[in-house]
Amino acid sequence: MNVTLSDTITLSVQLFALFNVAALAAVSLVWLERRFLGRLQGRPGPNRVGPLGLLQPIADAIKLMSKEDVAPGSSQRLLFYAAPILVFVPAFVVWLTFPLARDVVVRNMDMGLFFFVAISVLSIVGLVLAGWSSNSKYAILGGFRAAAQLVSYEIPIITMILIIGMLSDSLDFVKVVDAQATIPFIAVVPLAFVIFLIAGLAEVGRTPFDIYFAESEVVGGPFVEYSGAHWAIFFLAEYVNTFVIGILGALLFLGGWRWPFGADLPQVASVALLMGKAYFIVLIIFWIRGTYPRMRIDQLMAMAWKWLIPLSFVLFLAAAFQLKFEWPWWVLTILSLVILVVPVIVQSRKQRNPALELAARYAANAIVVQAKPRPAPAVEDAPVVTPAAEGTSV
Repeated sequence: MNVTLSDTITLSVQLFALFNVAALAAVSLVWLERRFLGRLQGRPGPNRVGPLGLLQPIADAIKLMSKEDVAPGSSQRLLFYAAPILVFVPAFVVWLTFPLARDVVVRNMDMGLFFFVAISVLSIVGLVLAGWSSNSKYAILGGFRAAAQLVSYEIPIITMILIIGMLSDSLDFVKVVDAQATIPFIAVVPLAFVIFLIAGLAEVGRTPFDIYFAESEVVGGPFVEYSGAHWAIFFLAEYVNTFVIGILGALLFLGGWRWPFGADLPQVASVALLMGKAYFIVLIIFWIRGTYPRMRIDQLMAMAWKWLIPLSFVLFLAAAFQLKFEWPWWVLTILSLVILVVPVIVQSRKQRNPALELAARYAANAIVVQAKPRPAPAVEDAPVVTPAAEGTSV
């Protein structure tokens, strides 16, 4: 295929516009998270820096850009400075195939879902490289944790994407959205959306899954030796990836730009509808951050390998049977809810029964102390006053 100068200029303009859209989305998430958590936690500061707190992201950017950018003397300088780029670039490249509307996309691919999976996993290399090139034991430990966490939670995400591809009979984002013109996939496979959201939180490293850079355990994870602009790139990549989870969730489960209207809307309305759904998912992510505490590393890995991965495989088989035997879509919905409810009941009983047994054992071994009844307070005898005889004076 011959690439002309006009094609090169058009692609460059599209990439530049897409980069600005991704950067603007990241800045908007910084502002939105500060305002939303400020409301939830009663912290008025982020809401008072400028009108509606709009100057807070600008203040954060100035602070990061003005910090001294240093590197450890024993670090591998080339790899140390290349690692943030390797983390940010995959977060940006996946936007190439995200359609914001039917015709608002840089490059629509027949294998768009496969392209997303193939590119998104490359950020693991950047995190491991950041820890190793820092020549710090805490950074290396954080890099290993990042690799273990991201590889573990990639499995359920990829399985959920495969289920959506099976239900829509395509790996093209546009065809996936068209398949949800009447019924969104969140109504067909609600468990798939739950697994996708939990695994997406772990992939982005948001609370309660911010384990590999937990300052209470490994100081700062693979980012501990970074400062200034290079640390800001990691920070920017995290928010871009957060918005990627919102966009991907809206495209795969919430009907994209079509549902609930069915027919295609005008381009501006389609983009606005998709963005509204994406920001709704992002608000759920922020709400989880402001509500739940950080997990331990063993709890994090146990959730992936003992719960999410088995549940995703079972749901995959249920979707395969539904397609094989051509059952109605609501059968898969019931199966999805059953697969979700049964483990919740089993886990709740598993956690509740030891607590009840422990409470019963404590009650059986308790020493009952009976307090002696207090004697009634003595009442002093009141002086007897005899009435004076009649006619006498006192």
